[in-house]
This record gives sequence, C-alpha cells and structure tokens, in this order.
Amino acid sequence: MAESRALPTGFGELEVLAVGTVLLVEALSGLSLNSLTILSFCKTPELRTPNHLLVLSLALADSGISLNALIAATSSLLRRWPYGSEGCQAHGFQGFVTALASICSSAAIAWGRYHHYCTRSRLDWNTAVSLVFFVWLSSTCWAALPLLGWGHYDYEPLGTCCTLDYSRGDRNFTSFLFTMAFFNFLLPVFITVISYRLMEQKLGKAGRPPVNTILPARTLLLCWGPYALLYLYAAIADVTSIPLKLQMVPALIAKTVPTINAINYALGSEMVHRGIWQCLSPQRRQRDREQ
Repeated sequence: MAESRALPTGFGELEVLAVGTVLLVEALSGLSLNSLTILSFCKTPELRTPNHLLVLSLALADSGISLNALIAATSSLLRRWPYGSEGCQAHGFQGFVTALASICSSAAIAWGRYHHYCTRSRLDWNTAVSLVFFVWLSSTCWAALPLLGWGHYDYEPLGTCCTLDYSRGDRNFTSFLFTMAFFNFLLPVFITVISYRLMEQKLGKAGRPPVNTILPARTLLLCWGPYALLYLYAAIADVTSIPLKLQMVPALIAKTVPTINAINYALGSEMVHRGIWQCLSPQRRQRDREQ
C-alpha cells in the first residue's frame, strides 16, 4: 500500500504552487459548469429525455473528475498528501472510476446521437438507462481491479495525488494496462469516431449536422491521449527516463476534460443552454412556463 512521502526532488516550491493553482482552476471550472448541467436537468422537464440522460451521466462523471482534481489541488497547495495510505487508494479509485465513466459516457452519447438522428427509431428510456448502468458498473469494476491486485494505485510524481501506478512496468501492470486500454479507451474512441463519421455522411448531404461531430473525438484523443501514451511508454520502456515534471503534464491536460465537455455538450446544446439560463433566472423560468 502507498504511504505518505515528502515531495520528490526535481520540484521547487513555486512549481508545486503552480501545479496546485492550475488544478484548482480546472477543478472549480469543471465543478461549476457541470453542476449547472446537472441542476438544469433536475429543474427543467424538457431536458428529461433519454438522450439527455446520457449527458447527465457524463456531467456526473466529469464532476467526479473535478472533485478528484480539487483534492489534488488542496494537497498540492499544502505541499503534502495529508490523507494517508488508505486515502491514496480511495483517491486513485475514485479518480479512475470517474475517468473511465467520462470516456465511456462520451462514446454512449455518440452512439445515442447516431441512433437518434440517423435511424427511424428514437432512443428509448430502457436503452438509455441500460447504457448508463453499464457504463458505471463497468467503470467501477475496472477501477476496483487495482484494489484487488491487478494493477496498483500509488502517488503521481508530485506526491500530492494518486492514480494508477505506472512506475513499476512489470507484467502485472502491463497485462492490466493493455486489457483496460482496449476496452476503456480504444473501443470508446472507435465508437465515437465511427458514430459521428456516419452522422456526417448521412446528415451532411442535407446541411450542417445538428451537433458538433468533431470536438468529442478530438477531446478524447487530445485530453486522454497523453495519459495513454505515458502508460504505453511505461509498459515498454523505462519511464524514469522521462523527467518528473513532464510526467505531470498528462494529468493536468486530462483535468481539462470536464470543462471542455460541459462547453460542448451543455453550453453547446440550445435546449440545455436554455435550461441552464432558466435555472439561473427564476423570472425567465416563470415567463417560459406562462408561455
């Protein structure tokens, strides 16, 4: 089990403060935007549809990522990990669950949008609920495996947050990494890319597709891709050859996902956007009801 430790060599006081500040901004931004999305779903009846249930699932997952980042930011600003060994395991587990749920929820939304716009049958509640249940059950099971011995949670290079331990590079880590990455990164990316590509082919002839078909796949690749490349390198080479400061970059990039997703799926949707403004403006909500 991981134990609390001092900050590693190679990080100065200012650098730790900078990382903590960046994580804090990312956490507060993601939490605020996704909280508005969740609130608008709860307060606006028009948003209670099967398709928006998938967006709600993504918002919940991204809120979890932001909460994980907030804990990491607090620890970084304290310049130490104050929660002990069990806290490290819990932090790693919670972060891994929500990260996998976010990736898979994005793929579920892509498939749901294709089903909604390109087939004759609409997405029903049973299918949407089943998708959400599967996403969270699968994510929880995969995140629990390191607690059971397949993989391992430990401190990230800065020593103030915890994630899947890639420093060992042994057979245990390698077997878990490649299996997990196939089902929870490569497959969701494939589903996302194919779903939006088919939407472009079918709806592009009639004009501009009703949703952004480019940003979701780019977000998965650009925000989670650096983590995937770091883990892949750790599985096939000596990860200690990468400077510790550089090893922290993928984590900082990944924590931008909640903000980007909220802008794309919530603020980028006219109906969700309207629901958010109704939540923020009681007068507007009352006026819309009267109309």
